[in-house]
Amino acid sequence: MSAFPEYLSELLHGYGITAVFGIVGIPIVELADAMISHGKVKFYGFRNEQAASYAASAYGYLTGRPGVLLVVGGPGVIHALAGVYNSISNKWPLIVLAGSSEDSNRGGFQELDQIALLSKYVKYSSRLSNSNVDQSFYDALRQAVLGTPGVSYLDIPANVIDQEVEKNESFSRRHIAKISYQPTDAALQRVAKLLNANRDKNILCVIGKGATENAQQIRPFVDEFQLPFLSTPMAKGVVPDSHALNVSSARSLALKSADIVLVLGARLNWILHFGEAPKWKNDAIFIQIDTTAEELGHNNGAGTLFSLCGDIGTTVAKLTPLLAGFSGRGLFGSLETRIQQNEKRLRARENEPSPALTYNKVYATIRKQIVDKDTIIVSEGANTMDVARISFPTDYPKLRMDAGTNATMGVGLGYAIAAKIAHPQKNVIAIQGDSAFGFSGMELETASRYKLGITVVVMNNSGIYHGEDPAAESSPNTAPSTALSQECRYDLVAEGLGCRGFVARTQGEVSAAFAAAIKVAADGRPALINVMIEPGPQGKLSFGWQKKAKL
Repeated sequence: MSAFPEYLSELLHGYGITAVFGIVGIPIVELADAMISHGKVKFYGFRNEQAASYAASAYGYLTGRPGVLLVVGGPGVIHALAGVYNSISNKWPLIVLAGSSEDSNRGGFQELDQIALLSKYVKYSSRLSNSNVDQSFYDALRQAVLGTPGVSYLDIPANVIDQEVEKNESFSRRHIAKISYQPTDAALQRVAKLLNANRDKNILCVIGKGATENAQQIRPFVDEFQLPFLSTPMAKGVVPDSHALNVSSARSLALKSADIVLVLGARLNWILHFGEAPKWKNDAIFIQIDTTAEELGHNNGAGTLFSLCGDIGTTVAKLTPLLAGFSGRGLFGSLETRIQQNEKRLRARENEPSPALTYNKVYATIRKQIVDKDTIIVSEGANTMDVARISFPTDYPKLRMDAGTNATMGVGLGYAIAAKIAHPQKNVIAIQGDSAFGFSGMELETASRYKLGITVVVMNNSGIYHGEDPAAESSPNTAPSTALSQECRYDLVAEGLGCRGFVARTQGEVSAAFAAAIKVAADGRPALINVMIEPGPQGKLSFGWQKKAKL
């Protein structure tokens, strides 16, 4: 017989779980303490369930194993819904463990019917007992990783935590291997026939974050068939950004000119403008390749006629021999000229003489000190993130993270902490707008407590999207809704939370501070650079991703 907390800790370890994220409280504190005493499962205690849930969510993406989140019931679960939603929408594996009230319908402590709340949205849910813990945890793990990755929820009543568990000799730990599957031969032949019959057309390959594990198959596919490609923001590096066929610097023209589009692990959602004109041609044909059947045909004028459901790497490998002799047109039309023009324009912005710092100038300064293969960059904010996407290319997959499918603010420090735990040997840099930093700034103390040497760069324009011109001198009652306090000293906040803080107002100060911050972080102490940048253009806000022409 074993006490439930010790039994659960051993169960987690037996399935290869080495990190759990969360915040303790009654009754789950005993579970976290057992993990700490056990010594093989590291518990990371956060300051807010929301940030912990984002960290667990990102950890699942970065490692391919489920992130595990431990929270109290009631309000703890409500706060953790952010990470649940994040994992569901991004298709990342997550297991949520939450305490619950043993008193039903009596107004018990933090009483909430959490199974009823979550069961409609998660892949699996179960209330643990001392007799079903082995089966339920196995099912939760299996459901989180197989098929379309997602969320499993395990409810742990307070009285169960106080019970003992007898080892279930009839239930051995079960291996959960990734299951690969592929489209039918007929579906593959149909797509191959379409491509072979349209060699003279403009064919574009779009790579989504669903393909980040398939670089080994996609890179030679792009090379062999000379396909121009566009990576969505978190798919950067599946094929190197330095590749000659990368059209991200001429994104708008590439979309507008494409006749046939191979979509690998990406959704035809707002990020790809729903596959609609005027961003795309009216008659563009989309060939979707995805592991999730439900995504196929969505926002696709051809329906599922040219859709391939299966493991992306396997599907690409099966399609390759069917295209023998096929060759794409490379950089079709005027793409090469547009790429050169836009890259020249970006460099001009980075070198533009002006007294105030801008996003472009700061990023150019930082980029010079970054070793790509050794660096994970998390970007969060509005303009902060948009400009970062074009300013920090990478030749390696899963080294760039941002607000993702939901454009979620608040993920930055949770993601950065998860990245450092998943890849302790890499430099982890979180680049956040000052508004975005405000969502999770207290997690600097979490990083400091666990000696997680992350570097945080706060792009401080004293506002949301843009700051207010200091000359305006508005009162708090008349200032725009986007205004924040002028030049908040986030560097001093960082110092108070155990980190090293720097403030920078010139490119020289940015360069010196970043070099010092990286050195400090290498010794296990987080560092924050508070970069004072120009407030930005004033005016009415619009949804720039849909309205602005992208490079």
